[in-house]
Amino acid sequence: MPTTTSPDPAKARRRLVDALTAEGALTEGSPWHEAFAAVPREVFVPRFTLSGPDGRRTVEPGDAGYLDAVYTDTTLTIRHDDAGTPTSSSSQPSLMARMLEAFTVPDNARILEIGTGTGYNTALLCHLLGAAQVTTIDVDPELTATARLRLADIGQHPAVVTGDGTQGHPAGAPYDGILATCGVDRLPVAWPRQVRPGGIVVTNIGNGVACLTVDRDGTAEGRFLPGDAMFMRARPEPDHTAPVAAQFTGLIMNETGTRREMDLPVSAHEIVHTLAHEIWMLHHDVLSMSFGTDPTDPAAVVHGLVHPSTGSWARITPQAGDRVTVEHDGARDLWGERLDLAVQWADARRPEPGAYTLTVEPCGTHTLRRTGAHPVSWTL
Repeated sequence: MPTTTSPDPAKARRRLVDALTAEGALTEGSPWHEAFAAVPREVFVPRFTLSGPDGRRTVEPGDAGYLDAVYTDTTLTIRHDDAGTPTSSSSQPSLMARMLEAFTVPDNARILEIGTGTGYNTALLCHLLGAAQVTTIDVDPELTATARLRLADIGQHPAVVTGDGTQGHPAGAPYDGILATCGVDRLPVAWPRQVRPGGIVVTNIGNGVACLTVDRDGTAEGRFLPGDAMFMRARPEPDHTAPVAAQFTGLIMNETGTRREMDLPVSAHEIVHTLAHEIWMLHHDVLSMSFGTDPTDPAAVVHGLVHPSTGSWARITPQAGDRVTVEHDGARDLWGERLDLAVQWADARRPEPGAYTLTVEPCGTHTLRRTGAHPVSWTL
């Protein structure tokens, strides 16, 4: 009778660590390198979903390829809201590694993690710093309860708190650093107030990861890491359902407004679905969409922008050549704003987030700066 061999999680972890090291997400010999090799991701994601060409599928132990999926450099989603938007996951390991490598806190540092999620990132922090030094918070009581149990399964017992992470956790302050595994549109003023002078805050803002140092006066200032990054957004409450572009298809396709035609210096698709960091920062609350009869034909695709809180919208319809028809309405000229920013970004040779710095004053004012050959700043 032939024998079968069960997959070896340790070997799978090692393959992932080797891949993360080869691509530069982990540094050979760093403490985080050892942590990723030691902490079992499978404990924290016994069941998850993956999205592919055929839609969303659920993966769990016993399924073919389960362990390979766990130790692939991909996001493993564990929860969706009522609109089908992912709300919690085990983030892409390479992105986690980049953030943790940038989270330069001293030995015996006391840290606050915002966004417990599955608990896997918490386990990595505990492995390096010691569980007694780690506090983690999440708005969802089911997530915190499950994470607490799974952390205990591997012998880690950090402080796991249920609450609104955008308010930090003042009862445990001050911290030497705050690491957020959720995305925010603006740095919450509570975070730097709960960090010691010289401590750091690492979080996803816009489509980049900001690494900010807190000064004695409470100002947080620093750079964005190289490369694009997008985490699931922080939620004000467990059952919060964020607006999605699909809700506004009827508005974009059927409403009438002010109409104009223009030639574009860059494609409409690039402007609507831009990677420009300044647009992600300034248009953080603007939804983008595209739909048409032939997605492979740019002339057959209609694009839309909508700002849900004001009802402002824009419909962009490609014409012959580089010409488009734009119809829009509302308090904001979304297309005019987006076009100006996109053209500036293209003229600056499409810099990635690592070309930007951010200063957040104690009152909450944000100043975004683009460095290099085309410097510019925006007050948010």
